[in-house]
Amino acid sequence: MSARKKKRKKKRNNAQIFLLTLLLTVAAGGVFLLGVRIFGGAGLTARGTGAGGTAFARNAGGGAGTGGLSGGGADGTGAGGAGTGGGAAGGANGSGAGDTGSGSGTGGTGTGAAGGSADGTGAGTGTGATGTAAGSSGAADPASADGSRYGALLADPELCREQNIYPMKAADPEEVSLVFAGDILFDDRYAVMASLQQRGGQLESCFSEDVLDVTRGADIFMVNNEFPYTDRGEPMPEKKFTFRAKPEYASYLFDMGADVVSLANNHAHDYGQISLTDTLSTLANLGMPWVGAGRNLAEASRPVYFIANDIKIAILSATQIERMDNPSTKGATETEPGVFRCLDLTRLLEEIREAKQNSDFVIVYVHWGTENMVEVDWAQAEQGPQIAQAGADLIIGDHPHILQPLGYCGDVPVVYSLGNFWFNSKTLDNCLIRVKLDRGGLKSLQFIPGIQSGCSVSLADGAEKERILSYIRSISPDASIDADGFVTKAPQKMQNGA
Repeated sequence: MSARKKKRKKKRNNAQIFLLTLLLTVAAGGVFLLGVRIFGGAGLTARGTGAGGTAFARNAGGGAGTGGLSGGGADGTGAGGAGTGGGAAGGANGSGAGDTGSGSGTGGTGTGAAGGSADGTGAGTGTGATGTAAGSSGAADPASADGSRYGALLADPELCREQNIYPMKAADPEEVSLVFAGDILFDDRYAVMASLQQRGGQLESCFSEDVLDVTRGADIFMVNNEFPYTDRGEPMPEKKFTFRAKPEYASYLFDMGADVVSLANNHAHDYGQISLTDTLSTLANLGMPWVGAGRNLAEASRPVYFIANDIKIAILSATQIERMDNPSTKGATETEPGVFRCLDLTRLLEEIREAKQNSDFVIVYVHWGTENMVEVDWAQAEQGPQIAQAGADLIIGDHPHILQPLGYCGDVPVVYSLGNFWFNSKTLDNCLIRVKLDRGGLKSLQFIPGIQSGCSVSLADGAEKERILSYIRSISPDASIDADGFVTKAPQKMQNGA
């Protein structure tokens, strides 16, 4: 479990994110620790910068400026403690070539972006330009001594913010784990949230320990946020069900271990445009990344990127639900807030192709399908192959509120519907999907059976687990699913090249 999630688990009963501002300069050690910066809603990210490079510690509520690079400690010094940083603007981010850099490092670990001025961390003293030459005998960017491809990018917090990139610390240095869940609802006028409040307001009263172990233990956990956070607006008159939650309830996302949420659904706009923009502000202030909605189309359609273990993961989200010309859940435009709509796939396919060029693994989380229908509908069948061909490496679906098949579009796994996660009082089978990645791509995909019942959610075990696994096998002819829920492409599909 990452340090960020350990800290969150200890303080989940408070469920508050304390915004700290920290500025510490230790001139003698050549260490410059930048204050906490909000990464456009990324939580608290501290940057420790020194001759050894730049280290990040992303943790809402603690752990600012931790860790250096290989062989380094909390002061950000790198392997061998290679000299001191210097230069008024010629810092470890490679900026300010021409400022005087001071350094007497041995073995010179170059600290700047590739091609940038490296603070003079080589032999001797000189200008920023000389520092670049000396540093070139070491690493080209802050982490490239260990083969990193993204060290220079992560050394520039402003660029990360602009590109919606979040550095993450993976629990395992060899892989990254992601977990996906379906619909959640925090509206206390409805059964699940009302039940949580009646039970004392602690998430553990409605979520079993084994569920929370999976969600909090993931490096990246994603859910579908099927409602706005607001106390303003009026319900959309044409809708049978309209949802909203108190903005303070958004902290429950951290309690369950969420790292990113989708807003691309047919309830994000239930109390009008103000309810959506209030949601965006709530999540931004909390430090919770989101995808699938925004104040304009550029924001709504952009992916979120996570970098962990030198793997850059792109996540996009869009909705095709309310399949009509004038849906009540408004799509974002160039100038107006809304969700990222994909009934017309053109823009989504463009975004997938661009994300594919800018990342190592692309995940598309799409709101599609027909409610309470097990079968894959015409729009899912039509859009899935196009999404895969555009460059998606994994497709995750939600909206039907029940489980749908696991399948493949070519070699791309498709989870057509996750079902509800924690949404109503009905007794329904559901699941968590756990994915593990390494630098070679998808390492494993696991279907973890669960049950929503009595306003609670738990993992299935024993006979119930086998029942759900047998059911999902029966509706998933394109997939092989073993006794532990690990999913692979069905042998006959591999033989046929489908």
